[in-house]
Amino acid sequence: MSSTVKTAAARGLDPRVLRIAAVVILGSFMSILDTTIVNVGIQELSRTFGVSLSVTQWVSTGYMLALATVIPLTGWAADRFGTKRLYIGSILLFVIGSALCGVAWSATSLIAFRVLQGLGGGMIMPAGLTILSHAAGGDRMGRVLGIVGVPMLLAPIVGPILGGWFVDDVSWRCIFFVNVPIGVIALFAGTRVLERDEPRPHHALDWRGLVMLSPGLAIFVYGLAQTASAGSLKSVDASGGVVVGLALTAAFVWHAKRREGALIDVRLFMRRTVGSAALTMLLLGSAFFGTALLLPLYFQLVRGESAFHAGLLIAAQGVGAVISMPTAARVTDRIGPGRVVLIGLILVGLAMLSLTQIQSDTSLWIVEGTLFVLGLGMGATMMPTMSAALAPLRRHEIARVTSGMNVAQRVGGSIGTALLAVVLSQQIEKVAPVTEMSETGVRAMRSMSTNEYAAMLPALGRAFGHTFVWPLGIITLGLVVASFLPRRRFPDTTGVPPVPNAME
Repeated sequence: MSSTVKTAAARGLDPRVLRIAAVVILGSFMSILDTTIVNVGIQELSRTFGVSLSVTQWVSTGYMLALATVIPLTGWAADRFGTKRLYIGSILLFVIGSALCGVAWSATSLIAFRVLQGLGGGMIMPAGLTILSHAAGGDRMGRVLGIVGVPMLLAPIVGPILGGWFVDDVSWRCIFFVNVPIGVIALFAGTRVLERDEPRPHHALDWRGLVMLSPGLAIFVYGLAQTASAGSLKSVDASGGVVVGLALTAAFVWHAKRREGALIDVRLFMRRTVGSAALTMLLLGSAFFGTALLLPLYFQLVRGESAFHAGLLIAAQGVGAVISMPTAARVTDRIGPGRVVLIGLILVGLAMLSLTQIQSDTSLWIVEGTLFVLGLGMGATMMPTMSAALAPLRRHEIARVTSGMNVAQRVGGSIGTALLAVVLSQQIEKVAPVTEMSETGVRAMRSMSTNEYAAMLPALGRAFGHTFVWPLGIITLGLVVASFLPRRRFPDTTGVPPVPNAME
Protein backbone atom coordinates (compact mmCIF):
# COMPACT_ATOMS: atom_id res chain seq x y z
CA MET A 1 0.00 0.00 0.00
CA SER A 2 2.83 2.41 0.90
CA SER A 3 4.63 1.73 -2.38
CA THR A 4 1.43 2.51 -4.28
CA VAL A 5 1.10 5.82 -2.49
CA LYS A 6 4.74 6.69 -3.21
CA THR A 7 4.31 5.87 -6.89
CA ALA A 8 1.18 8.02 -7.10
CA ALA A 9 2.92 10.87 -5.33
CA ALA A 10 5.76 10.75 -7.82
CA ARG A 11 3.51 11.16 -10.88
CA GLY A 12 4.37 14.30 -12.74
CA LEU A 13 2.11 16.62 -14.72
CA ASP A 14 2.30 15.37 -18.30
CA PRO A 15 1.99 17.71 -21.34
CA ARG A 16 -1.64 16.75 -21.95
CA VAL A 17 -2.65 17.85 -18.44
CA LEU A 18 -0.63 21.06 -18.79
CA ARG A 19 -2.35 21.93 -22.10
CA ILE A 20 -5.77 21.39 -20.55
CA ALA A 21 -4.71 23.46 -17.54
CA ALA A 22 -3.69 26.31 -19.87
CA VAL A 23 -7.17 26.38 -21.44
CA VAL A 24 -8.87 26.28 -18.04
CA ILE A 25 -6.58 29.10 -16.85
CA LEU A 26 -7.61 31.30 -19.77
CA GLY A 27 -11.34 31.00 -19.17
CA SER A 28 -11.11 31.20 -15.39
CA PHE A 29 -8.76 34.19 -15.54
CA MET A 30 -11.29 36.03 -17.68
CA SER A 31 -14.21 35.44 -15.32
CA ILE A 32 -12.20 36.36 -12.20
CA LEU A 33 -10.65 39.38 -13.91
CA ASP A 34 -14.14 40.70 -14.52
CA THR A 35 -14.88 40.56 -10.79
CA THR A 36 -11.74 42.42 -9.73
CA ILE A 37 -11.56 44.90 -12.61
CA VAL A 38 -15.00 46.34 -11.81
CA ASN A 39 -14.29 47.20 -8.17
CA VAL A 40 -12.03 50.16 -8.91
CA GLY A 41 -14.76 51.58 -11.15
CA ILE A 42 -17.57 51.48 -8.56
CA GLN A 43 -17.09 55.13 -7.57
CA GLU A 44 -16.99 56.23 -11.22
CA LEU A 45 -20.12 54.21 -12.05
CA SER A 46 -21.91 55.78 -9.07
CA ARG A 47 -20.96 59.24 -10.33
CA THR A 48 -21.77 58.53 -14.00
CA PHE A 49 -25.25 57.17 -13.34
CA GLY A 50 -25.99 59.41 -10.35
CA VAL A 51 -26.85 56.60 -7.93
CA SER A 52 -25.74 55.73 -4.39
CA LEU A 53 -23.08 53.21 -3.41
CA SER A 54 -25.72 50.83 -2.07
CA VAL A 55 -27.26 50.74 -5.58
CA THR A 56 -23.98 50.62 -7.52
CA GLN A 57 -22.68 47.67 -5.50
CA TRP A 58 -25.35 45.54 -7.19
CA VAL A 59 -23.17 45.71 -10.30
CA SER A 60 -20.87 43.37 -8.36
CA THR A 61 -23.45 41.62 -6.20
CA GLY A 62 -25.84 40.95 -9.10
CA TYR A 63 -23.01 39.41 -11.10
CA MET A 64 -21.98 37.09 -8.28
CA LEU A 65 -25.57 36.16 -7.51
CA ALA A 66 -26.05 35.19 -11.15
CA LEU A 67 -22.92 33.08 -10.89
CA ALA A 68 -24.24 31.38 -7.76
CA THR A 69 -27.70 30.67 -9.16
CA VAL A 70 -26.47 29.11 -12.41
CA ILE A 71 -23.54 27.11 -10.99
CA PRO A 72 -25.83 24.36 -9.57
CA LEU A 73 -26.79 23.53 -13.15
CA THR A 74 -23.20 22.60 -13.99
CA GLY A 75 -23.42 18.97 -12.86
CA TRP A 76 -26.57 18.29 -14.85
CA ALA A 77 -25.41 20.31 -17.86
CA ALA A 78 -22.02 18.51 -17.92
CA ASP A 79 -23.84 15.17 -18.04
CA ARG A 80 -26.38 16.38 -20.58
CA PHE A 81 -24.17 18.23 -23.06
CA GLY A 82 -20.61 17.13 -22.20
CA THR A 83 -18.05 19.23 -20.36
CA LYS A 84 -16.33 20.55 -23.49
CA ARG A 85 -19.57 21.87 -25.02
CA LEU A 86 -20.60 23.32 -21.67
CA TYR A 87 -17.25 25.09 -21.21
CA ILE A 88 -17.26 26.62 -24.69
CA GLY A 89 -20.95 27.60 -24.51
CA SER A 90 -20.42 29.31 -21.15
CA ILE A 91 -17.54 31.39 -22.49
CA LEU A 92 -19.64 32.42 -25.51
CA LEU A 93 -22.53 33.65 -23.31
CA PHE A 94 -20.05 35.47 -21.07
CA VAL A 95 -18.54 37.31 -24.04
CA ILE A 96 -22.00 38.38 -25.28
CA GLY A 97 -22.89 39.66 -21.80
CA SER A 98 -19.60 41.56 -21.58
CA ALA A 99 -20.25 43.34 -24.89
CA LEU A 100 -23.75 44.36 -23.72
CA CYS A 101 -22.37 45.69 -20.40
CA GLY A 102 -20.03 47.89 -22.41
CA VAL A 103 -22.96 49.63 -24.10
CA ALA A 104 -25.13 49.99 -20.96
CA TRP A 105 -26.99 53.34 -20.74
CA SER A 106 -28.12 53.29 -17.08
CA ALA A 107 -27.39 51.61 -13.77
CA THR A 108 -30.44 49.38 -14.25
CA SER A 109 -29.36 48.22 -17.70
CA LEU A 110 -25.80 47.62 -16.51
CA ILE A 111 -26.98 45.50 -13.58
CA ALA A 112 -29.28 43.51 -15.91
CA PHE A 113 -26.47 42.86 -18.39
CA ARG A 114 -24.14 41.92 -15.54
CA VAL A 115 -26.64 39.27 -14.51
CA LEU A 116 -26.63 37.93 -18.08
CA GLN A 117 -22.84 37.97 -18.02
CA GLY A 118 -22.89 36.06 -14.74
CA LEU A 119 -25.17 33.40 -16.18
CA GLY A 120 -22.43 32.60 -18.67
CA GLY A 121 -19.51 33.10 -16.31
CA GLY A 122 -21.00 30.93 -13.58
CA MET A 123 -20.26 27.66 -15.34
CA ILE A 124 -16.80 28.54 -16.69
CA MET A 125 -14.81 27.68 -13.58
CA PRO A 126 -16.71 24.58 -12.35
CA ALA A 127 -16.78 23.11 -15.87
CA GLY A 128 -13.07 23.82 -16.29
CA LEU A 129 -12.19 22.33 -12.90
CA THR A 130 -14.25 19.25 -13.71
CA ILE A 131 -12.33 18.75 -16.97
CA LEU A 132 -9.04 19.27 -15.14
CA SER A 133 -9.94 16.98 -12.24
CA HIS A 134 -10.73 14.15 -14.63
CA ALA A 135 -7.40 14.62 -16.38
CA ALA A 136 -5.20 15.00 -13.27
CA GLY A 137 -6.52 12.58 -10.66
CA GLY A 138 -6.82 13.04 -6.92
CA ASP A 139 -3.11 12.59 -6.12
CA ARG A 140 -2.13 15.54 -8.35
CA MET A 141 -4.99 17.90 -7.52
CA GLY A 142 -2.90 20.08 -5.20
CA ARG A 143 -0.18 20.67 -7.80
CA VAL A 144 -2.51 21.17 -10.74
CA LEU A 145 -4.74 23.57 -8.79
CA GLY A 146 -1.61 25.41 -7.70
CA ILE A 147 -0.62 25.91 -11.35
CA VAL A 148 -4.14 26.99 -12.28
CA GLY A 149 -4.42 29.19 -9.23
CA VAL A 150 -1.37 31.38 -9.82
CA PRO A 151 -2.62 32.95 -13.09
CA MET A 152 -6.10 33.14 -11.57
CA LEU A 153 -4.67 35.08 -8.64
CA LEU A 154 -2.88 37.37 -11.08
CA ALA A 155 -6.37 38.70 -11.83
CA PRO A 156 -6.47 40.62 -8.52
CA ILE A 157 -3.20 42.27 -9.61
CA VAL A 158 -3.99 42.92 -13.26
CA GLY A 159 -7.69 43.68 -12.73
CA PRO A 160 -7.48 46.75 -10.46
CA ILE A 161 -4.51 48.21 -12.38
CA LEU A 162 -6.11 47.70 -15.79
CA GLY A 163 -9.51 48.85 -14.52
CA GLY A 164 -7.98 51.95 -12.97
CA TRP A 165 -6.25 52.85 -16.22
CA PHE A 166 -9.48 52.40 -18.17
CA VAL A 167 -11.47 54.55 -15.72
CA ASP A 168 -8.88 57.35 -15.53
CA ASP A 169 -7.60 57.55 -19.10
CA VAL A 170 -9.96 55.71 -21.46
CA SER A 171 -13.54 54.82 -20.48
CA TRP A 172 -15.24 52.67 -17.88
CA ARG A 173 -16.87 50.81 -20.79
CA CYS A 174 -13.52 49.23 -21.64
CA ILE A 175 -13.72 47.40 -18.30
CA PHE A 176 -16.23 45.12 -20.02
CA PHE A 177 -15.07 45.32 -23.63
CA VAL A 178 -11.66 43.91 -22.63
CA ASN A 179 -13.31 40.50 -22.12
CA VAL A 180 -14.25 40.19 -25.78
CA PRO A 181 -10.78 39.51 -27.27
CA ILE A 182 -9.80 37.31 -24.30
CA GLY A 183 -13.02 35.34 -24.74
CA VAL A 184 -12.42 34.83 -28.45
CA ILE A 185 -8.94 33.42 -27.73
CA ALA A 186 -10.39 31.14 -25.03
CA LEU A 187 -13.04 29.85 -27.45
CA PHE A 188 -10.42 29.04 -30.09
CA ALA A 189 -8.10 27.34 -27.58
CA GLY A 190 -10.92 25.33 -26.02
CA THR A 191 -12.11 24.09 -29.40
CA ARG A 192 -8.61 22.94 -30.39
CA VAL A 193 -7.23 21.54 -27.12
CA LEU A 194 -10.07 20.06 -25.07
CA GLU A 195 -11.00 16.48 -25.83
CA ARG A 196 -14.57 15.89 -26.85
CA ASP A 197 -16.53 13.86 -24.34
CA GLU A 198 -19.82 12.16 -25.04
CA PRO A 199 -22.85 13.37 -23.07
CA ARG A 200 -23.97 10.83 -20.51
CA PRO A 201 -27.21 12.07 -18.99
CA HIS A 202 -27.99 10.18 -15.81
CA HIS A 203 -30.96 12.19 -14.60
CA ALA A 204 -33.52 14.67 -15.87
CA LEU A 205 -33.06 18.28 -14.83
CA ASP A 206 -34.22 18.87 -11.27
CA TRP A 207 -36.66 21.67 -12.10
CA ARG A 208 -38.26 21.63 -8.67
CA GLY A 209 -34.86 22.05 -7.01
CA LEU A 210 -33.91 24.83 -9.43
CA VAL A 211 -37.10 26.77 -8.63
CA MET A 212 -36.32 26.52 -4.91
CA LEU A 213 -32.55 27.02 -4.78
CA SER A 214 -31.80 29.81 -7.28
CA PRO A 215 -34.55 32.24 -6.15
CA GLY A 216 -33.88 31.28 -2.54
CA LEU A 217 -30.24 32.35 -2.73
CA ALA A 218 -31.07 35.61 -4.51
CA ILE A 219 -33.91 36.55 -2.13
CA PHE A 220 -31.80 35.73 0.94
CA VAL A 221 -28.88 37.94 -0.14
CA TYR A 222 -31.29 40.76 -0.99
CA GLY A 223 -32.96 40.47 2.42
CA LEU A 224 -29.58 40.43 4.15
CA ALA A 225 -28.54 43.60 2.34
CA GLN A 226 -31.81 45.28 3.34
CA THR A 227 -31.29 44.15 6.93
CA ALA A 228 -27.87 45.77 7.07
CA SER A 229 -29.26 48.91 5.41
CA ALA A 230 -32.12 49.25 7.88
CA GLY A 231 -30.03 48.14 10.86
CA SER A 232 -32.66 45.58 11.86
CA LEU A 233 -35.17 43.04 10.58
CA LYS A 234 -38.09 45.42 11.15
CA SER A 235 -38.67 46.34 7.50
CA VAL A 236 -40.79 44.03 5.32
CA ASP A 237 -38.06 43.78 2.66
CA ALA A 238 -35.44 42.79 5.22
CA SER A 239 -37.36 40.25 7.30
CA GLY A 240 -39.34 38.93 4.35
CA GLY A 241 -36.24 38.46 2.20
CA VAL A 242 -34.28 36.64 4.89
CA VAL A 243 -37.17 34.40 5.95
CA VAL A 244 -38.37 33.53 2.45
CA GLY A 245 -34.81 32.99 1.18
CA LEU A 246 -33.91 30.70 4.07
CA ALA A 247 -37.21 28.82 3.73
CA LEU A 248 -36.65 28.16 0.01
CA THR A 249 -33.05 27.09 0.60
CA ALA A 250 -34.08 24.78 3.47
CA ALA A 251 -36.84 23.33 1.29
CA PHE A 252 -34.26 22.58 -1.39
CA VAL A 253 -32.01 20.78 1.11
CA TRP A 254 -34.97 18.65 2.29
CA HIS A 255 -35.88 17.93 -1.35
CA ALA A 256 -32.31 17.13 -2.46
CA LYS A 257 -31.75 14.62 0.35
CA ARG A 258 -34.66 12.57 -0.96
CA ARG A 259 -34.17 12.81 -4.71
CA GLU A 260 -31.69 11.03 -6.94
CA GLY A 261 -30.10 13.43 -9.41
CA ALA A 262 -30.85 16.56 -7.38
CA LEU A 263 -29.41 19.85 -8.60
CA ILE A 264 -26.75 19.62 -5.87
CA ASP A 265 -26.18 16.29 -4.18
CA VAL A 266 -26.35 17.54 -0.60
CA ARG A 267 -25.60 14.03 0.65
CA LEU A 268 -22.03 14.48 -0.58
CA PHE A 269 -21.77 17.65 1.50
CA MET A 270 -22.83 15.75 4.60
CA ARG A 271 -19.40 14.13 4.59
CA ARG A 272 -17.17 15.88 7.09
CA THR A 273 -14.39 16.77 4.65
CA VAL A 274 -16.60 18.04 1.84
CA GLY A 275 -18.99 19.89 4.15
CA SER A 276 -16.19 21.57 6.11
CA ALA A 277 -14.46 22.61 2.88
CA ALA A 278 -17.69 24.07 1.46
CA LEU A 279 -18.45 26.11 4.57
CA THR A 280 -14.84 27.30 4.75
CA MET A 281 -15.08 28.37 1.10
CA LEU A 282 -18.33 30.27 1.77
CA LEU A 283 -16.82 32.20 4.68
CA LEU A 284 -13.57 32.87 2.84
CA GLY A 285 -15.46 34.05 -0.25
CA SER A 286 -17.53 36.41 1.86
CA ALA A 287 -14.47 38.01 3.44
CA PHE A 288 -12.41 38.06 0.24
CA PHE A 289 -14.93 39.59 -2.16
CA GLY A 290 -16.28 41.98 0.45
CA THR A 291 -12.78 43.23 1.20
CA ALA A 292 -12.06 43.50 -2.54
CA LEU A 293 -14.89 46.03 -2.74
CA LEU A 294 -13.71 48.06 0.27
CA LEU A 295 -10.02 48.46 -0.55
CA PRO A 296 -10.35 50.48 -3.80
CA LEU A 297 -12.89 52.76 -2.12
CA TYR A 298 -10.53 53.33 0.82
CA PHE A 299 -7.68 54.40 -1.45
CA GLN A 300 -9.92 56.60 -3.58
CA LEU A 301 -12.16 58.21 -0.94
CA VAL A 302 -9.78 58.44 2.03
CA ARG A 303 -6.32 58.66 0.48
CA GLY A 304 -7.40 60.65 -2.59
CA GLU A 305 -5.77 58.25 -5.04
CA SER A 306 -6.86 57.94 -8.66
CA ALA A 307 -8.45 54.69 -9.82
CA PHE A 308 -5.18 53.68 -11.51
CA HIS A 309 -3.05 54.36 -8.44
CA ALA A 310 -5.59 52.53 -6.26
CA GLY A 311 -5.17 49.53 -8.55
CA LEU A 312 -1.39 49.68 -8.20
CA LEU A 313 -1.65 49.83 -4.41
CA ILE A 314 -4.00 46.84 -4.27
CA ALA A 315 -1.54 44.79 -6.35
CA ALA A 316 0.45 43.93 -3.19
CA GLN A 317 -2.32 41.50 -2.24
CA GLY A 318 -2.06 39.66 -5.54
CA VAL A 319 1.74 39.50 -5.27
CA GLY A 320 1.45 37.80 -1.89
CA ALA A 321 -1.00 35.26 -3.28
CA VAL A 322 1.19 34.46 -6.27
CA ILE A 323 4.14 33.79 -3.92
CA SER A 324 2.30 31.56 -1.45
CA MET A 325 0.05 29.52 -3.74
CA PRO A 326 2.66 27.26 -5.43
CA THR A 327 4.24 26.42 -2.06
CA ALA A 328 0.85 25.76 -0.50
CA ALA A 329 -0.05 23.46 -3.41
CA ARG A 330 3.10 21.35 -3.02
CA VAL A 331 2.73 21.11 0.75
CA THR A 332 -0.95 20.16 0.39
CA ASP A 333 -0.05 17.15 -1.77
CA ARG A 334 2.48 16.01 0.83
CA ILE A 335 0.76 16.55 4.18
CA GLY A 336 -2.89 17.18 3.34
CA PRO A 337 -4.89 20.41 3.26
CA GLY A 338 -5.92 20.86 6.90
CA ARG A 339 -2.75 22.43 8.31
CA VAL A 340 -2.15 24.51 5.17
CA VAL A 341 -5.63 26.05 5.27
CA LEU A 342 -5.35 26.85 8.98
CA ILE A 343 -2.03 28.64 8.46
CA GLY A 344 -3.53 30.57 5.53
CA LEU A 345 -6.58 31.63 7.54
CA ILE A 346 -4.41 32.76 10.44
CA LEU A 347 -2.49 35.04 8.05
CA VAL A 348 -5.76 36.38 6.62
CA GLY A 349 -7.08 36.97 10.15
CA LEU A 350 -3.96 38.89 11.18
CA ALA A 351 -4.26 41.07 8.08
CA MET A 352 -7.94 41.75 8.78
CA LEU A 353 -7.09 42.65 12.38
CA SER A 354 -4.58 45.19 11.06
CA LEU A 355 -7.18 46.63 8.67
CA THR A 356 -9.60 47.24 11.55
CA GLN A 357 -7.05 49.75 12.87
CA ILE A 358 -6.72 51.60 9.58
CA GLN A 359 -6.89 55.41 9.65
CA SER A 360 -6.78 58.22 7.13
CA ASP A 361 -3.11 58.84 7.93
CA THR A 362 -1.93 55.24 8.35
CA SER A 363 1.44 54.79 6.66
CA LEU A 364 1.08 53.35 3.18
CA TRP A 365 3.97 51.01 3.99
CA ILE A 366 1.88 49.50 6.79
CA VAL A 367 -1.18 49.24 4.52
CA GLU A 368 0.86 47.63 1.73
CA GLY A 369 2.48 45.18 4.15
CA THR A 370 -0.95 44.26 5.45
CA LEU A 371 -2.25 43.62 1.94
CA PHE A 372 0.80 41.48 1.16
CA VAL A 373 0.15 39.31 4.24
CA LEU A 374 -3.54 39.15 3.24
CA GLY A 375 -2.49 37.86 -0.18
CA LEU A 376 -0.15 35.27 1.35
CA GLY A 377 -3.06 33.97 3.42
CA MET A 378 -5.49 33.89 0.51
CA GLY A 379 -2.99 32.04 -1.69
CA ALA A 380 -2.50 29.42 1.02
CA THR A 381 -6.22 28.94 1.61
CA MET A 382 -8.41 28.96 -1.51
CA MET A 383 -6.96 26.17 -3.62
CA PRO A 384 -6.05 23.85 -0.70
CA THR A 385 -9.67 24.16 0.46
CA MET A 386 -10.91 23.20 -3.01
CA SER A 387 -8.38 20.37 -3.12
CA ALA A 388 -9.65 19.08 0.24
CA ALA A 389 -13.15 18.76 -1.20
CA LEU A 390 -12.23 17.21 -4.57
CA ALA A 391 -9.28 14.91 -3.87
CA PRO A 392 -11.11 12.10 -1.99
CA LEU A 393 -14.01 11.94 -4.48
CA ARG A 394 -14.82 9.29 -7.06
CA ARG A 395 -14.82 10.44 -10.70
CA HIS A 396 -18.62 10.58 -11.00
CA GLU A 397 -18.88 12.80 -7.91
CA ILE A 398 -16.46 15.53 -8.97
CA ALA A 399 -18.74 17.61 -11.22
CA ARG A 400 -21.49 18.00 -8.62
CA VAL A 401 -19.14 18.79 -5.73
CA THR A 402 -17.24 21.28 -7.91
CA SER A 403 -20.56 22.98 -8.60
CA GLY A 404 -21.43 23.07 -4.92
CA MET A 405 -18.04 24.46 -3.91
CA ASN A 406 -18.31 27.25 -6.47
CA VAL A 407 -21.85 28.00 -5.29
CA ALA A 408 -20.51 28.31 -1.74
CA GLN A 409 -17.75 30.69 -2.83
CA ARG A 410 -20.00 32.89 -4.98
CA VAL A 411 -22.86 33.00 -2.48
CA GLY A 412 -20.32 33.96 0.16
CA GLY A 413 -19.00 36.64 -2.18
CA SER A 414 -22.50 37.97 -2.82
CA ILE A 415 -23.24 38.11 0.89
CA GLY A 416 -19.92 39.77 1.70
CA THR A 417 -20.18 42.36 -1.07
CA ALA A 418 -23.78 43.32 -0.30
CA LEU A 419 -23.27 43.32 3.46
CA LEU A 420 -20.03 45.31 3.58
CA ALA A 421 -21.20 47.84 0.99
CA VAL A 422 -24.25 48.62 3.09
CA VAL A 423 -22.28 48.66 6.37
CA LEU A 424 -19.77 51.07 4.82
CA SER A 425 -22.58 53.26 3.49
CA GLN A 426 -24.06 53.46 6.98
CA GLN A 427 -20.68 54.33 8.49
CA ILE A 428 -20.11 57.06 5.90
CA GLU A 429 -23.59 58.52 6.44
CA LYS A 430 -22.73 58.95 10.12
CA VAL A 431 -19.77 61.19 9.28
CA ALA A 432 -20.95 62.87 6.05
CA PRO A 433 -23.40 65.69 6.82
CA VAL A 434 -26.72 65.82 5.04
CA THR A 435 -26.70 68.33 2.18
CA GLU A 436 -29.39 70.82 1.31
CA MET A 437 -30.66 68.32 -1.26
CA SER A 438 -31.01 65.69 1.50
CA GLU A 439 -28.18 63.61 0.07
CA THR A 440 -26.05 61.54 2.41
CA GLY A 441 -22.97 59.35 2.18
CA VAL A 442 -20.82 59.26 -0.94
CA ARG A 443 -23.20 61.45 -2.96
CA ALA A 444 -23.13 64.14 -0.25
CA MET A 445 -19.32 64.09 -0.20
CA ARG A 446 -19.24 65.28 -3.81
CA SER A 447 -20.90 68.54 -2.72
CA MET A 448 -18.35 69.34 0.00
CA SER A 449 -15.71 72.00 -0.22
CA THR A 450 -12.04 71.02 0.00
CA ASN A 451 -11.81 72.18 3.63
CA GLU A 452 -14.98 70.32 4.65
CA TYR A 453 -13.73 67.13 3.02
CA ALA A 454 -10.31 67.40 4.66
CA ALA A 455 -11.91 67.90 8.08
CA MET A 456 -14.01 64.76 7.59
CA LEU A 457 -11.11 62.46 6.54
CA PRO A 458 -10.15 61.18 10.05
CA ALA A 459 -13.73 60.09 10.71
CA LEU A 460 -13.96 58.61 7.21
CA GLY A 461 -10.83 56.54 7.84
CA ARG A 462 -12.32 55.22 11.07
CA ALA A 463 -15.50 54.31 9.16
CA PHE A 464 -13.48 51.93 7.00
CA GLY A 465 -11.74 50.49 10.05
CA HIS A 466 -15.09 49.75 11.69
CA THR A 467 -16.34 48.08 8.52
CA PHE A 468 -13.32 45.75 8.41
CA VAL A 469 -14.43 44.31 11.77
CA TRP A 470 -17.04 42.30 9.85
CA PRO A 471 -14.64 40.31 7.64
CA LEU A 472 -12.41 39.76 10.69
CA GLY A 473 -15.33 38.09 12.45
CA ILE A 474 -16.10 36.00 9.36
CA ILE A 475 -12.50 34.75 9.12
CA THR A 476 -12.48 33.90 12.84
CA LEU A 477 -15.51 31.68 12.26
CA GLY A 478 -13.75 30.19 9.23
CA LEU A 479 -10.84 29.12 11.45
CA VAL A 480 -13.21 27.08 13.58
CA VAL A 481 -14.77 25.37 10.54
CA ALA A 482 -11.42 24.70 8.84
CA SER A 483 -10.17 22.82 11.92
CA PHE A 484 -12.31 19.89 10.73
CA LEU A 485 -10.43 19.53 7.42
CA PRO A 486 -8.24 16.39 7.10
CA ARG A 487 -4.57 16.64 8.04
CA ARG A 488 -3.35 13.81 5.81
CA ARG A 489 -2.54 13.47 2.12
CA PHE A 490 -4.95 11.80 -0.32
CA PRO A 491 -4.20 8.78 -2.54
CA ASP A 492 -4.97 8.66 -6.27
CA THR A 493 -8.66 7.92 -6.85
CA THR A 494 -8.79 8.02 -10.64
CA GLY A 495 -8.73 4.25 -10.98
CA VAL A 496 -11.13 3.52 -8.13
CA PRO A 497 -14.56 2.32 -9.28
CA PRO A 498 -17.61 4.42 -8.31
CA VAL A 499 -19.08 3.73 -4.90
CA PRO A 500 -22.55 5.31 -4.65
CA ASN A 501 -23.25 7.15 -1.43
CA ALA A 502 -19.91 6.19 0.11
CA MET A 503 -19.61 7.92 3.47
CA GLU A 504 -16.27 9.15 4.72
